Amino acid sequence: MGGATAALAVTGLPAVADTGRVTPVIAWNRTLLGVVRTQGAHPATVHPTRTFAMMHAAMHDAVGRTRSHAAAASQAAHDVLVALLPAFTKDFDAQLARELAVARDPEAGVRAGKWAAQLVLRARANDGSTATPTVPAPGTKPGEYRPTPPALANPVFTHWPSVRPFVLVQADVFRPVRYPRLASGQYSAALNEVVAFGQDTSVRRTDDQTVQARFWAAPIQNYWNEIAQAVLARGSTVTAARAFARLNIAFADGVIAFYEAKYHYRIWRPITAVRLADTDGNPATTAIPTWSSLATTPADPSYPGAHSVIAQAGATILRHEAGTRQVLSVTSEATPGIVRHFETFQQAADEAGLSRIFAGVHTRLDHVVGQQLGFDVARSVLTAIGR
Repeated sequence: MGGATAALAVTGLPAVADTGRVTPVIAWNRTLLGVVRTQGAHPATVHPTRTFAMMHAAMHDAVGRTRSHAAAASQAAHDVLVALLPAFTKDFDAQLARELAVARDPEAGVRAGKWAAQLVLRARANDGSTATPTVPAPGTKPGEYRPTPPALANPVFTHWPSVRPFVLVQADVFRPVRYPRLASGQYSAALNEVVAFGQDTSVRRTDDQTVQARFWAAPIQNYWNEIAQAVLARGSTVTAARAFARLNIAFADGVIAFYEAKYHYRIWRPITAVRLADTDGNPATTAIPTWSSLATTPADPSYPGAHSVIAQAGATILRHEAGTRQVLSVTSEATPGIVRHFETFQQAADEAGLSRIFAGVHTRLDHVVGQQLGFDVARSVLTAIGR
Protein backbone atom coordinates (compact mmCIF):
# COMPACT_ATOMS: atom_id res chain seq x y z
CA MET A 1 0.00 0.00 0.00
CA GLY A 2 2.97 2.32 0.36
CA GLY A 3 3.22 2.47 -3.42
CA ALA A 4 -0.44 3.36 -3.78
CA THR A 5 -0.15 6.19 -1.30
CA ALA A 6 2.90 7.58 -3.04
CA ALA A 7 1.20 7.37 -6.41
CA LEU A 8 -1.66 9.50 -5.19
CA ALA A 9 0.74 12.17 -4.04
CA VAL A 10 2.55 12.28 -7.39
CA THR A 11 -0.54 13.62 -9.15
CA GLY A 12 -0.37 16.88 -7.24
CA LEU A 13 -3.94 16.38 -6.01
CA PRO A 14 -4.37 15.78 -2.28
CA ALA A 15 -5.51 12.28 -1.38
CA VAL A 16 -7.32 13.83 1.56
CA ALA A 17 -8.73 17.33 1.32
CA ASP A 18 -8.75 19.92 4.07
CA THR A 19 -12.28 19.61 5.44
CA GLY A 20 -12.10 23.18 6.66
CA ARG A 21 -12.00 24.45 3.06
CA VAL A 22 -14.01 22.04 0.88
CA THR A 23 -16.95 19.72 1.31
CA PRO A 24 -16.36 15.97 1.67
CA VAL A 25 -17.92 15.60 -1.78
CA ILE A 26 -15.07 17.56 -3.33
CA ALA A 27 -12.50 15.90 -1.08
CA TRP A 28 -13.48 12.43 -2.26
CA ASN A 29 -13.74 13.58 -5.86
CA ARG A 30 -10.14 14.77 -5.64
CA THR A 31 -9.10 11.46 -4.21
CA LEU A 32 -10.73 9.48 -7.01
CA LEU A 33 -9.15 11.77 -9.60
CA GLY A 34 -5.81 10.95 -8.03
CA VAL A 35 -6.49 7.23 -8.37
CA VAL A 36 -7.63 7.29 -12.00
CA ARG A 37 -4.60 9.39 -12.92
CA THR A 38 -2.30 6.74 -11.46
CA GLN A 39 -1.24 4.31 -14.17
CA GLY A 40 -2.67 0.84 -13.61
CA ALA A 41 -4.70 1.83 -10.55
CA HIS A 42 -8.15 1.59 -12.18
CA PRO A 43 -9.43 -1.56 -13.95
CA ALA A 44 -8.59 -1.19 -17.64
CA THR A 45 -11.87 -2.55 -19.01
CA VAL A 46 -14.14 -0.60 -16.63
CA HIS A 47 -14.70 2.96 -17.74
CA PRO A 48 -13.77 5.40 -14.93
CA THR A 49 -17.00 7.34 -15.36
CA ARG A 50 -18.88 4.37 -13.88
CA THR A 51 -16.77 4.57 -10.70
CA PHE A 52 -17.30 8.32 -10.37
CA ALA A 53 -21.04 7.95 -10.97
CA MET A 54 -21.42 5.20 -8.36
CA MET A 55 -19.49 7.13 -5.73
CA HIS A 56 -21.42 10.33 -6.28
CA ALA A 57 -24.79 8.58 -6.55
CA ALA A 58 -24.14 7.02 -3.14
CA MET A 59 -23.12 10.34 -1.61
CA HIS A 60 -26.19 12.07 -3.02
CA ASP A 61 -28.47 9.38 -1.63
CA ALA A 62 -26.68 9.37 1.73
CA VAL A 63 -26.99 13.10 2.43
CA GLY A 64 -30.71 12.88 1.79
CA ARG A 65 -31.13 10.35 4.59
CA THR A 66 -29.70 12.30 7.51
CA ARG A 67 -28.75 15.73 8.81
CA SER A 68 -25.21 14.51 9.35
CA HIS A 69 -24.29 15.34 5.77
CA ALA A 70 -20.51 15.30 5.97
CA ALA A 71 -20.29 11.94 7.72
CA ALA A 72 -22.90 10.39 5.44
CA ALA A 73 -21.17 11.55 2.26
CA SER A 74 -17.76 10.39 3.46
CA GLN A 75 -18.96 6.98 4.57
CA ALA A 76 -20.83 6.42 1.31
CA ALA A 77 -17.84 7.41 -0.81
CA HIS A 78 -15.49 5.29 1.27
CA ASP A 79 -17.61 2.15 1.05
CA VAL A 80 -18.15 2.40 -2.70
CA LEU A 81 -14.47 3.02 -3.39
CA VAL A 82 -13.29 0.21 -1.11
CA ALA A 83 -15.60 -2.17 -2.96
CA LEU A 84 -14.46 -1.01 -6.41
CA LEU A 85 -10.77 -0.23 -5.72
CA PRO A 86 -9.73 -2.48 -2.82
CA ALA A 87 -6.00 -1.92 -3.40
CA PHE A 88 -6.43 1.58 -1.96
CA THR A 89 -8.37 0.52 1.14
CA LYS A 90 -5.80 1.84 3.62
CA ASP A 91 -5.80 5.24 1.95
CA PHE A 92 -9.59 5.37 1.92
CA ASP A 93 -9.75 4.26 5.56
CA ALA A 94 -7.37 7.02 6.59
CA GLN A 95 -9.34 9.67 4.75
CA LEU A 96 -12.62 8.47 6.27
CA ALA A 97 -11.15 8.60 9.78
CA ARG A 98 -10.07 12.21 9.28
CA GLU A 99 -13.43 13.21 7.84
CA LEU A 100 -15.43 11.57 10.63
CA ALA A 101 -13.23 13.11 13.30
CA VAL A 102 -14.55 16.57 12.46
CA ALA A 103 -18.11 15.63 11.43
CA ARG A 104 -21.20 16.39 13.48
CA ASP A 105 -23.20 13.41 14.74
CA PRO A 106 -20.99 10.95 12.86
CA GLU A 107 -22.89 7.84 13.98
CA ALA A 108 -26.07 8.87 12.17
CA GLY A 109 -24.07 9.82 9.11
CA VAL A 110 -22.19 6.54 9.09
CA ARG A 111 -25.44 4.57 9.11
CA ALA A 112 -26.87 6.60 6.25
CA GLY A 113 -23.66 6.37 4.24
CA LYS A 114 -23.32 2.62 4.65
CA TRP A 115 -26.92 2.08 3.60
CA ALA A 116 -26.65 4.31 0.53
CA ALA A 117 -23.41 2.67 -0.60
CA GLN A 118 -24.91 -0.81 -0.34
CA LEU A 119 -27.91 0.24 -2.40
CA VAL A 120 -25.70 1.57 -5.18
CA LEU A 121 -23.37 -1.42 -5.14
CA ARG A 122 -26.28 -3.84 -5.34
CA ALA A 123 -27.97 -1.88 -8.10
CA ARG A 124 -24.84 -1.95 -10.27
CA ALA A 125 -23.70 -5.50 -9.44
CA ASN A 126 -24.87 -7.00 -12.73
CA ASP A 127 -24.88 -4.01 -15.06
CA GLY A 128 -22.72 -5.57 -17.78
CA SER A 129 -19.51 -3.72 -16.92
CA THR A 130 -17.60 -6.92 -16.08
CA ALA A 131 -18.15 -8.52 -19.50
CA THR A 132 -15.07 -9.45 -21.48
CA PRO A 133 -14.61 -7.05 -24.39
CA THR A 134 -14.80 -8.65 -27.83
CA VAL A 135 -12.65 -7.80 -30.84
CA PRO A 136 -14.85 -7.07 -33.85
CA ALA A 137 -13.59 -7.84 -37.33
CA PRO A 138 -11.91 -4.81 -38.96
CA GLY A 139 -13.90 -2.98 -41.59
CA THR A 140 -13.05 -3.52 -45.23
CA LYS A 141 -15.49 -1.24 -47.08
CA PRO A 142 -15.13 2.53 -47.53
CA GLY A 143 -16.25 4.35 -44.40
CA GLU A 144 -15.87 1.33 -42.10
CA TYR A 145 -13.65 1.59 -39.03
CA ARG A 146 -10.46 -0.38 -38.86
CA PRO A 147 -7.52 -0.11 -36.40
CA THR A 148 -5.43 3.01 -36.91
CA PRO A 149 -1.69 3.61 -37.09
CA PRO A 150 0.81 3.58 -35.62
CA ALA A 151 -0.12 0.82 -33.15
CA LEU A 152 -3.09 -0.67 -35.05
CA ALA A 153 -4.55 -1.49 -31.63
CA ASN A 154 -7.81 -3.33 -31.18
CA PRO A 155 -10.82 -1.11 -30.46
CA VAL A 156 -11.55 -0.46 -26.78
CA PHE A 157 -14.71 -0.73 -24.64
CA THR A 158 -16.51 -2.81 -27.24
CA HIS A 159 -18.67 -4.21 -24.41
CA TRP A 160 -19.71 -0.80 -23.10
CA PRO A 161 -22.81 -0.36 -25.33
CA SER A 162 -24.36 -3.24 -23.36
CA VAL A 163 -23.74 -1.69 -19.93
CA ARG A 164 -27.00 -0.70 -18.25
CA PRO A 165 -27.34 3.11 -18.04
CA PHE A 166 -27.90 4.87 -14.73
CA VAL A 167 -30.76 7.11 -15.92
CA LEU A 168 -31.36 6.59 -19.63
CA VAL A 169 -34.07 4.12 -20.56
CA GLN A 170 -31.64 2.42 -22.92
CA ALA A 171 -28.28 3.17 -24.46
CA ASP A 172 -29.58 4.05 -27.93
CA VAL A 173 -32.41 6.36 -26.88
CA PHE A 174 -30.52 9.41 -28.23
CA ARG A 175 -28.55 7.64 -30.96
CA PRO A 176 -27.28 10.24 -33.48
CA VAL A 177 -28.68 10.41 -36.98
CA ARG A 178 -27.22 8.21 -39.70
CA TYR A 179 -23.78 9.25 -40.93
CA PRO A 180 -23.83 11.27 -44.18
CA ARG A 181 -23.14 9.52 -47.47
CA LEU A 182 -19.43 9.47 -48.28
CA ALA A 183 -20.21 11.00 -51.66
CA SER A 184 -21.95 14.01 -50.10
CA GLY A 185 -20.68 17.56 -49.87
CA GLN A 186 -21.26 17.47 -46.13
CA TYR A 187 -18.78 14.61 -45.81
CA SER A 188 -16.12 16.12 -48.07
CA ALA A 189 -16.30 19.49 -46.29
CA ALA A 190 -15.80 17.85 -42.91
CA LEU A 191 -12.97 15.62 -44.09
CA ASN A 192 -11.16 18.41 -45.92
CA GLU A 193 -11.33 20.57 -42.81
CA VAL A 194 -9.48 18.00 -40.74
CA VAL A 195 -7.06 17.37 -43.62
CA ALA A 196 -6.09 21.04 -43.49
CA PHE A 197 -6.16 21.70 -39.75
CA GLY A 198 -5.48 18.31 -38.17
CA GLN A 199 -2.36 17.17 -39.97
CA ASP A 200 0.79 16.83 -37.89
CA THR A 201 2.61 19.26 -40.23
CA SER A 202 -0.34 21.59 -40.88
CA VAL A 203 0.47 25.16 -41.90
CA ARG A 204 -3.20 26.17 -41.63
CA ARG A 205 -3.55 25.44 -37.92
CA THR A 206 -2.66 28.43 -35.74
CA ASP A 207 -0.30 28.21 -32.79
CA ASP A 208 -3.25 28.61 -30.42
CA GLN A 209 -5.18 25.84 -32.14
CA THR A 210 -2.17 23.58 -31.67
CA VAL A 211 -2.16 24.49 -27.98
CA GLN A 212 -5.88 23.64 -27.81
CA ALA A 213 -5.32 20.25 -29.41
CA ARG A 214 -2.68 19.34 -26.87
CA PHE A 215 -4.34 21.00 -23.87
CA TRP A 216 -7.54 18.90 -24.09
CA ALA A 217 -5.78 15.61 -24.84
CA ALA A 218 -6.34 13.98 -21.42
CA PRO A 219 -9.55 12.14 -20.36
CA ILE A 220 -12.21 14.78 -20.85
CA GLN A 221 -14.29 13.92 -17.76
CA ASN A 222 -11.30 14.77 -15.55
CA TYR A 223 -11.29 18.38 -16.76
CA TRP A 224 -14.98 18.81 -16.01
CA ASN A 225 -14.68 17.32 -12.55
CA GLU A 226 -11.87 19.82 -11.90
CA ILE A 227 -14.03 22.65 -13.24
CA ALA A 228 -16.88 21.56 -10.98
CA GLN A 229 -14.57 21.46 -7.96
CA ALA A 230 -13.61 25.09 -8.54
CA VAL A 231 -17.14 26.30 -9.26
CA LEU A 232 -18.75 24.48 -6.33
CA ALA A 233 -15.98 25.00 -3.78
CA ARG A 234 -18.04 27.41 -1.67
CA GLY A 235 -21.27 25.41 -1.72
CA SER A 236 -22.76 23.15 0.94
CA THR A 237 -22.33 19.39 1.10
CA VAL A 238 -25.93 18.92 -0.02
CA THR A 239 -25.52 21.22 -3.01
CA ALA A 240 -22.22 19.61 -4.02
CA ALA A 241 -23.64 16.10 -3.62
CA ARG A 242 -26.50 16.85 -5.99
CA ALA A 243 -24.35 18.66 -8.55
CA PHE A 244 -21.59 16.05 -8.67
CA ALA A 245 -24.11 13.21 -8.85
CA ARG A 246 -25.83 14.84 -11.81
CA LEU A 247 -22.52 15.64 -13.47
CA ASN A 248 -20.96 12.21 -13.16
CA ILE A 249 -24.10 10.23 -13.92
CA ALA A 250 -24.42 12.32 -17.09
CA PHE A 251 -20.83 11.41 -17.93
CA ALA A 252 -21.41 7.72 -17.25
CA ASP A 253 -24.56 7.54 -19.34
CA GLY A 254 -22.98 9.72 -21.99
CA VAL A 255 -20.12 7.24 -22.34
CA ILE A 256 -22.53 4.31 -22.60
CA ALA A 257 -24.54 6.21 -25.21
CA PHE A 258 -21.61 7.31 -27.35
CA TYR A 259 -20.05 3.84 -27.36
CA GLU A 260 -23.41 2.44 -28.44
CA ALA A 261 -23.41 4.88 -31.35
CA LYS A 262 -19.74 4.37 -32.20
CA TYR A 263 -20.12 0.62 -32.50
CA HIS A 264 -23.51 0.85 -34.20
CA TYR A 265 -22.17 3.00 -37.06
CA ARG A 266 -18.46 1.96 -36.94
CA ILE A 267 -17.21 4.96 -38.93
CA TRP A 268 -13.57 5.16 -39.90
CA ARG A 269 -11.26 7.69 -38.29
CA PRO A 270 -9.88 10.68 -40.24
CA ILE A 271 -6.44 9.13 -40.67
CA THR A 272 -8.02 6.15 -42.44
CA ALA A 273 -10.46 8.30 -44.40
CA VAL A 274 -7.71 10.59 -45.71
CA ARG A 275 -5.33 7.82 -46.67
CA LEU A 276 -8.10 5.88 -48.42
CA ALA A 277 -10.00 8.84 -49.88
CA ASP A 278 -9.60 7.43 -53.38
CA THR A 279 -12.10 4.71 -52.37
CA ASP A 280 -14.87 6.93 -50.97
CA GLY A 281 -16.49 7.82 -54.29
CA ASN A 282 -16.30 11.53 -53.54
CA PRO A 283 -14.58 13.69 -56.21
CA ALA A 284 -14.04 16.47 -53.66
CA THR A 285 -11.70 14.39 -51.48
CA THR A 286 -8.13 13.42 -52.31
CA ALA A 287 -6.17 10.48 -50.97
CA ILE A 288 -2.97 11.37 -49.11
CA PRO A 289 -1.33 8.02 -48.25
CA THR A 290 1.28 9.66 -46.00
CA TRP A 291 -1.14 11.89 -44.07
CA SER A 292 -0.80 11.73 -40.26
CA SER A 293 -2.72 13.46 -37.50
CA LEU A 294 -1.22 15.77 -34.89
CA ALA A 295 -2.36 13.49 -32.05
CA THR A 296 -2.41 9.72 -31.91
CA THR A 297 -5.86 8.48 -32.88
CA PRO A 298 -7.81 6.70 -30.11
CA ALA A 299 -8.63 3.04 -30.66
CA ASP A 300 -12.35 3.25 -31.38
CA PRO A 301 -14.67 4.43 -34.17
CA SER A 302 -15.01 8.12 -34.95
CA TYR A 303 -18.74 8.93 -34.77
CA PRO A 304 -19.71 10.60 -32.42
CA GLY A 305 -16.84 12.45 -30.72
CA ALA A 306 -16.37 11.52 -27.06
CA HIS A 307 -14.92 14.89 -26.07
CA SER A 308 -17.90 16.67 -27.59
CA VAL A 309 -20.40 14.45 -25.78
CA ILE A 310 -18.82 14.73 -22.34
CA ALA A 311 -17.90 18.42 -22.57
CA GLN A 312 -21.41 19.37 -23.63
CA ALA A 313 -22.94 17.26 -20.88
CA GLY A 314 -20.63 18.94 -18.37
CA ALA A 315 -21.45 22.43 -19.60
CA THR A 316 -25.18 21.72 -19.53
CA ILE A 317 -25.15 20.35 -15.98
CA LEU A 318 -22.91 23.07 -14.56
CA ARG A 319 -24.84 25.85 -16.28
CA HIS A 320 -27.94 24.52 -14.53
CA GLU A 321 -26.14 24.33 -11.18
CA ALA A 322 -24.12 27.54 -11.24
CA GLY A 323 -25.62 29.87 -13.84
CA THR A 324 -24.63 30.87 -17.35
CA ARG A 325 -21.60 33.11 -16.82
CA GLN A 326 -18.62 31.87 -14.89
CA VAL A 327 -15.03 33.02 -15.13
CA LEU A 328 -13.21 29.72 -15.59
CA SER A 329 -9.50 29.07 -15.32
CA VAL A 330 -8.92 25.56 -16.60
CA THR A 331 -5.71 23.54 -16.24
CA SER A 332 -4.66 20.37 -18.03
CA GLU A 333 -2.90 17.22 -16.93
CA ALA A 334 -1.76 16.86 -20.56
CA THR A 335 0.04 20.23 -20.66
CA PRO A 336 1.13 21.15 -17.12
CA GLY A 337 1.59 24.84 -16.47
CA ILE A 338 -0.82 26.04 -19.16
CA VAL A 339 -4.06 27.71 -18.05
CA ARG A 340 -6.89 28.55 -20.42
CA HIS A 341 -9.62 31.04 -19.52
CA PHE A 342 -13.30 31.07 -20.45
CA GLU A 343 -16.28 33.28 -19.66
CA THR A 344 -18.90 30.55 -19.94
CA PHE A 345 -19.15 26.79 -19.62
CA GLN A 346 -20.25 26.63 -23.25
CA GLN A 347 -17.06 28.32 -24.43
CA ALA A 348 -15.03 25.63 -22.68
CA ALA A 349 -17.21 22.85 -24.10
CA ASP A 350 -16.97 24.21 -27.64
CA GLU A 351 -13.19 24.48 -27.48
CA ALA A 352 -12.82 20.99 -26.02
CA GLY A 353 -14.87 19.43 -28.80
CA LEU A 354 -13.31 21.41 -31.65
CA SER A 355 -9.81 20.70 -30.33
CA ARG A 356 -10.20 17.17 -31.62
CA ILE A 357 -10.43 18.48 -35.18
CA PHE A 358 -7.14 20.36 -34.68
CA ALA A 359 -5.70 17.15 -33.21
CA GLY A 360 -6.71 15.36 -36.41
CA VAL A 361 -8.70 12.61 -34.72
CA HIS A 362 -12.29 13.74 -35.39
CA THR A 363 -14.30 15.65 -37.99
CA ARG A 364 -16.90 18.33 -37.43
CA LEU A 365 -19.56 15.69 -38.14
CA ASP A 366 -18.45 13.84 -35.00
CA HIS A 367 -18.41 17.06 -33.00
CA VAL A 368 -21.87 18.33 -33.93
CA VAL A 369 -23.76 15.12 -33.18
CA GLY A 370 -21.60 14.59 -30.09
CA GLN A 371 -22.67 17.90 -28.63
CA GLN A 372 -26.32 17.10 -29.28
CA LEU A 373 -25.96 13.70 -27.63
CA GLY A 374 -24.25 15.25 -24.59
CA PHE A 375 -26.99 17.84 -24.26
CA ASP A 376 -29.78 15.25 -24.52
CA VAL A 377 -28.19 12.99 -21.91
CA ALA A 378 -27.61 15.89 -19.51
CA ARG A 379 -31.21 17.08 -19.77
CA SER A 380 -32.44 13.57 -19.01
CA VAL A 381 -30.22 13.39 -15.94
CA LEU A 382 -31.38 16.80 -14.70
CA THR A 383 -34.98 15.65 -15.01
CA ALA A 384 -34.34 12.34 -13.27
CA ILE A 385 -32.26 13.60 -10.33
CA GLY A 386 -34.15 16.20 -8.35
CA ARG A 387 -33.26 17.90 -5.13
